[in-house]
Amino acid sequence: MKARPHVQKVDLRKVAMSSSKGLDEILRDWGFDPHTLSVRLVKNDEGRDVIQMRVDLGVLQMETQGRPDGQSIQGFATVLDQMLELEKQKPEFLMDEEQCFEADREFAQYYHRRISWLRLEHYHRAVEDADHTLSLMDVCRDHSPDEEWTMSHEQYRPFVLFHRTQAAALAALDESDAENAIAQINAGLEQMKEVFIEHEAEEEFDEDEMVQQLSKLRDSLREEYALGPTLQERLAEAVKTEQYELAARLRDELARQQDH
Repeated sequence: MKARPHVQKVDLRKVAMSSSKGLDEILRDWGFDPHTLSVRLVKNDEGRDVIQMRVDLGVLQMETQGRPDGQSIQGFATVLDQMLELEKQKPEFLMDEEQCFEADREFAQYYHRRISWLRLEHYHRAVEDADHTLSLMDVCRDHSPDEEWTMSHEQYRPFVLFHRTQAAALAALDESDAENAIAQINAGLEQMKEVFIEHEAEEEFDEDEMVQQLSKLRDSLREEYALGPTLQERLAEAVKTEQYELAARLRDELARQQDH
């Protein structure tokens, strides 16, 4: 994940000006590698930054702002915005077939852009897109037409949390804050564990591959930066052992750190 990808800046206006340089030539100049995720930032014909992802049968192009396809949904910026507004007007609504279809389209689009941001090492943007997906998952869960449709989406919540936790930790490392990176991993693992507990799969948590990857990342950061327990970990231990005065001091210190 930390290996820096080859990020290209390409001016597509030059491509558009040449009638002989069509999609075939773009694909020929940018070969597909099935063993790696190949992503680049390019300039479109209006000079706007977009993301391109090389896939087996061509190229996916995504906007860097708003919805990845650059489209609005019945006047709303995203399906999530549309659903949240509908929720205000009709709190008990159930999603119809078209809403389910549009939600799935948005899930797919944000997935592709999220992994692109991770590959490009734009970690804060990956966190933003993961948060969008998690919020859309919440709305879909609360207004799902049936339990089967709910579970077909909820099964991916730990995966999205995994990406978000990775991105948040690596963003903290980019800011030279290894302790915060560990705190982000701990917070992400706790959220993932809550999902396992909710679905009565707590016994599978420690053996989950994503959980193990995050735990290994946390351990490697402790070793590389010679870090002991974080403030949050010390606070949890103080509460567990009923050292309430120490817990109060640690809580105050943590609040000051977060305010800063």
